[in-house]
Amino acid sequence: MSGCSGGTSLLAVKERASQTLCSVWKAAASMESLNRNLEHLRFGGGDIEDEDQLLESLNGILQALAEDKHRTSSLLSESEVLPAFARYLQSSPHCGVKAAQVLAEIAKNEEMKTPCIDAGLVPILIPLLDSTDQEMLLHVGRAIGRICYDNNELQEQLVAAEVIRSLVRIMLDYPDNEPLVRVNLLALSNLADLDTAKDALSKTRIAEHLVHQLRKANHHEKVEIILEVLQTLAENDESMQQLFADGHGVIYQSVGTWLASKHTQLQLTGALAIANFARNDSNCVRMVQLGVVHRLLDLLEQHVECGDVSVQHAALSALRNLAIPVANKVQMLNEGVSKRIQMLLRSEMPPVQFKLLGTLRMLMDGQADAAQELGQDPMLLSRLVQWCDSKDHAGVCGEANRLLASLLRHSQSQEVVKAIQDAQGVKHLVSMATSEHVIMQNEALIALAIASAINLEIIKAAFKEAKLVQNIHKLLQDESTGPEVKYNSIGLLCSLFNSGDLRQEAEEDKVKETLEKLCGHINGNVAKQALMALQILNEEHSIFEQ
Repeated sequence: MSGCSGGTSLLAVKERASQTLCSVWKAAASMESLNRNLEHLRFGGGDIEDEDQLLESLNGILQALAEDKHRTSSLLSESEVLPAFARYLQSSPHCGVKAAQVLAEIAKNEEMKTPCIDAGLVPILIPLLDSTDQEMLLHVGRAIGRICYDNNELQEQLVAAEVIRSLVRIMLDYPDNEPLVRVNLLALSNLADLDTAKDALSKTRIAEHLVHQLRKANHHEKVEIILEVLQTLAENDESMQQLFADGHGVIYQSVGTWLASKHTQLQLTGALAIANFARNDSNCVRMVQLGVVHRLLDLLEQHVECGDVSVQHAALSALRNLAIPVANKVQMLNEGVSKRIQMLLRSEMPPVQFKLLGTLRMLMDGQADAAQELGQDPMLLSRLVQWCDSKDHAGVCGEANRLLASLLRHSQSQEVVKAIQDAQGVKHLVSMATSEHVIMQNEALIALAIASAINLEIIKAAFKEAKLVQNIHKLLQDESTGPEVKYNSIGLLCSLFNSGDLRQEAEEDKVKETLEKLCGHINGNVAKQALMALQILNEEHSIFEQ
């Protein structure tokens, strides 16, 4: 048995040695063949009668790339054969197509992009996009795309050379050639972020064709690429107006289908398109007339529980933009938008919370009835007060405070003052008055002044607890406080002086001395306001002395 085993072991060793020798021989033969092909490509291939040999050499390079891409690429670079490809690309049709195919394979290797550029191949490839040979177009498109990928300078040159026009033409001429369409879509996607490309695209029929391709797309990757290009188009004003065309444009006509789709990326594209169409009042008014608002709300309802944050964010952005024109506010409120949108109060996602608050605030702007109704909604007020305390998300905190102030400012209602007081929201408005953002300071000061004028008695305890008088005094003393904030701060003080307790706090904090100094303020309005506050303070003092 041992002898048999030893014989078997020896046989195995011989077989391995034979296999190794065979592999070495094959590698040597492959290397010799590759060197021979490179040599021929470098120095030969100039004559028409040499076409068969040239094709054989190009096929040999393709085979070598398939076997060992990195080694073959290294030898290609060392052999300085790439400049010769400029000649082969423009030779006979068969050789030109094969040369383009080899270049497309070479350009798969990141390290070969620069040698291809240095060999001056890109300017030779660009005119070949005018070919009518679909195989040539496929390989040329792949080669250009791979060589120029992530190279802004080269991509700008492509746009300047009107490559966009060529890519769009190819897609229009050969819409059923899936590999060719895909290559062109990828190229457009890579170029579309450039401003020059957006302008070039706006002068073509690309949107119409993309919608056509989207309708017939049967796999996820193609849909993703098309949507990327459409979303880029949506960022260009000139393109948007053409695509909207008063509600008759090809993209707008498809938006309803996208919003109702089960495909999240399509939903997102539809919402983004609406948000971008809504860049001027006439577009906004037209879209609300066409009923897009409830389509957006239907979409939002699908994503309330564990939904896609991007879709919710985009849909809310669209609603906010639509709510900017006054005519739209009225119509949207009459149609119950503010009620339906409150379903998102349950959201725990800060980006959604932020957009929701901004949308509600835009709807409330100048709408007293709506502000009065929402300003007494316990669920809304409870959530607002909760978000006002959001320490981790400054944007949400700021928007919650601004909406709270907006409800007071636009309703000017005693019921709303009481509701906000009951919800313990007053202290947040006092804090908002000392915000680092001037616009928020002024909004808070005006809201507090309105609340004080409506019913000071029910909120003065909250003012005292939040040290409102002392905070306002600090604003007035601070030399960095702007004139508008000082003016509104003094206006609020004038209301507070109507309360004996708050007036006493002002006297104890020596507010009078600060007001006297402000009478000489460089800003005339501040100086007049300070003088009026002093007069009120002195009159009140005289009344209380009597």
